[in-house]
Amino acid sequence: MSTHSGPEHVAIVGAGMVGLSTAWFLQQRGVRTTIVDRSGVAAGASWGNAGLLTPAFTKPMPEPSVVRSGITSLFDSSSPVTFARAGGRSLWPFLAGLARHCTPIRWRRTMAVFNELNRISLDAYDQLGDSGVVTSKRADPFLAVCASGKDREDLVAELDAVRATGAEIDYDLADGDELRALEPTLSANVRTGVRVHGQRFIDPPESVRSLADAVRAAGDEIIEGFDVTDVRDLGAAGTELVSSGGNTVRADAAVLANGTWLGALARSFGVRRLVHPGRGYSFSVEPAAMPTHPIHLPAQHVACNPLGEKFRVTGMMEFAAAGAPLDSRRVRTIIDAVRPMFTGVDWNARYDEWVGSRPCTTDGLPLVGATSSPRVHVAGGHGMWGMVLGPLTGRLVADSLVSRPVPQLMRHLDPLR
Repeated sequence: MSTHSGPEHVAIVGAGMVGLSTAWFLQQRGVRTTIVDRSGVAAGASWGNAGLLTPAFTKPMPEPSVVRSGITSLFDSSSPVTFARAGGRSLWPFLAGLARHCTPIRWRRTMAVFNELNRISLDAYDQLGDSGVVTSKRADPFLAVCASGKDREDLVAELDAVRATGAEIDYDLADGDELRALEPTLSANVRTGVRVHGQRFIDPPESVRSLADAVRAAGDEIIEGFDVTDVRDLGAAGTELVSSGGNTVRADAAVLANGTWLGALARSFGVRRLVHPGRGYSFSVEPAAMPTHPIHLPAQHVACNPLGEKFRVTGMMEFAAAGAPLDSRRVRTIIDAVRPMFTGVDWNARYDEWVGSRPCTTDGLPLVGATSSPRVHVAGGHGMWGMVLGPLTGRLVADSLVSRPVPQLMRHLDPLR
């Protein structure tokens, strides 16, 4: 007999970090799940992202600096933030909505919500770690490296602006020699930087696969190659997922955690906020001296993470159609930006080149919770922060579905806002 109030069986669309976290937390609450994915486990943004769990840097994408300099940079193909001309019909409405949320007042209001999320985001990782499912590593410390004093001044100003909104950020300053003592692969062009404490990192593909294994081990099913084209609310009979091949999955409730494609399925359930793909690029190299700390290059908008025998380099925010092919110019832009900052790296020997779509909203806040149907929930729209906030989102959705108390901050994430 059930020991909770809520559905006995939940169907989840999306086998990335968010969807699998939702499944795992539902299992802990006695709910059976079935997960479906158009490709497979960790096939989307959960595979190629940087894997940095950095609450100190997790903040809304729409901010005043986007209007001051970001909009014009969109037209520069060498910029770390750019767009493809074939960006889809929703691109211009999305950019207009983004610009409306780039005011100082709105940024501070949204940052206050992120502060609440950031304070508890790593708690969800601790729950996964305590169960032996996903182990996050401590970045002791997390390094942000700069080529000039001006670059560091800009970074410190950003950190202090976030801290002024109530964020808990612990950092100290370092010179180039101190940073190279920690990471010899940094070049003499790294003249200064910041050591940020209390941050973590994971290996994204390994972590998501481990989570999938745990979900399967508990007896639940993950169906790969199931491309959902329709979600039906059957009233008292529950919900039904319909695939492009005509296959169906029925359950008492459904959770849409399918990233960039969330909006298309959620629209008929009252979710009107645009979800547009912001594509990130990554590749891997093998430096002569493998770093042991994650390294952030704030001026270049590039994050680097040591994942075992490979060093993953991640950057770009490209507003383009989700299915567009990898643009090699974007990879070259990243290489040109980071090459001067490292030594002992053969950039021509890179591998695992990847592009993936991160689901972005115009106000920078994710969409988490019930839609106009109490049987259909959504969990997505995290932008660059799906890995940081994924497990927490899964826990929030699971608690909501089984009628457990949820934090007041959930009202700010309302998909119907």
